[in-house]
Amino acid sequence: MNTQIRATQRVRHRRWFRVVTVVVVVVVSTAGMATAVFHLSLPWWTDEGNHRHVYESDIGTQRYQVHVPPQYDGKTRLPVVMAIHGCGMSGFGWNSMKSTTQFDDLADREGFIVVYPTQRLFRSALNCWNSADPREQHRYAGEPALLAGVAREVVQTYGADPDQVHVAGASSGAGTAVILAVTYPDVFATVTSVAGGEYGLNQVDPDDPGSTPPDYTARQAWSQMGNRARQVPLLVIQGEQDEVVPPLVATRLVEQWTAVGDLVDDGLPNDSLRVVEKTETVAGNEGKHAYAHTTVTRQGGASLVESYLVKDMGHVWPGPFGDGLFTDHAGPDASAIVWDFARRHPKGSRE
Repeated sequence: MNTQIRATQRVRHRRWFRVVTVVVVVVVSTAGMATAVFHLSLPWWTDEGNHRHVYESDIGTQRYQVHVPPQYDGKTRLPVVMAIHGCGMSGFGWNSMKSTTQFDDLADREGFIVVYPTQRLFRSALNCWNSADPREQHRYAGEPALLAGVAREVVQTYGADPDQVHVAGASSGAGTAVILAVTYPDVFATVTSVAGGEYGLNQVDPDDPGSTPPDYTARQAWSQMGNRARQVPLLVIQGEQDEVVPPLVATRLVEQWTAVGDLVDDGLPNDSLRVVEKTETVAGNEGKHAYAHTTVTRQGGASLVESYLVKDMGHVWPGPFGDGLFTDHAGPDASAIVWDFARRHPKGSRE
C-alpha cells in the first residue's frame, strides 16, 4: 500500500513539475515577445516607405528602421536625420521616437530620410542609451561606433547625401547624439539635444556642478575629435520645468559647445571666434508655451549654437503632433525646428 502511495506521489510530482515548467516557459516566452514588440513593434505595423535593417559589425549588431519619403527615387542624394530615442522609449516600437517626433510626415513634405535606431535588448532596464558610461564615449567603440556605422550604411544603401547627415536625440538619446558629434564629426553635419547634456556629463557632480566647469569637459570633447575636429552646429531644446534634466544642464551644454568651437578654431581657449549671443523672447498664447530663442554666432554670422528654453515645459519632446508618453503639444514644434536647423547647416557650410 505504501509503495502504491509513494508511486502515486511521484507521478503527481512529475506532473506538477511539468505544469510548472510549462507555465515558466509560457511566461518567459510571453515576456520575451512583449519585450520584442516594445522594441521592434510587429512586422505588419510597418507603413509604406519604412524599411527595417540590422547593421552588423565586429562590435555587435544594431537594429534600425528607415523611412524614405515619396521624393526618394534612388538617384537624388537626400538629407538624412537620425532620431535617437530616450529612456522608456523605443526607436520604432511602443512609445517610439518615430511616433513622438512625427518626423515621417515632415520628411514626406520636405524630402529627407529618417533613421530610427532602437536600443539593443537588455542593454538597459529602462531601454536608455548608455551616454553616461565612459566606455560609450569613444570612437571605434560601443554605441557611437554602431550608430555611426548605421549612418554610413544608410548613406551607402539609399544613396543619401553624406554632407547632410544629422543626428537628434531626446534625453539619454540626446547625450548619445552629442557624443556622436564629438566622436564622429566627419559623419554628422549637425547635432540636436532635446533635454540632454554635455559630453562627459557623468563627471559633473549634480550637488557641486561648478567644481567641473564646462571648459574642462570641452577640452576632453575637442581632444576626442582629434584631427577630424570641426565646429559642428548644435541645437538645444530644454524645458524650464524639467526636473529630470534641469535647465542648468542645457546651459552647461551651450557653454561647453561654445568652448569646443573656440578650441577647434586655433587650439586655444581665447575667444578667437568673437561669438555674439542674441536672445529673442516669444510670448505664449492660445495654450502655447512661451520660449526664449538664443543664437550664438561666430564672427561673420555663422551659427555655432542655437537654443530654445521653453517656459512651463518638463522632460518632453515638444510639438503639436507628437504621440507618446513624453510629448507636450503646447511646446514649439521641435521636429520642424530640428529640420530647419539641419537644412541650413550642411557639412562644410559657414552659415
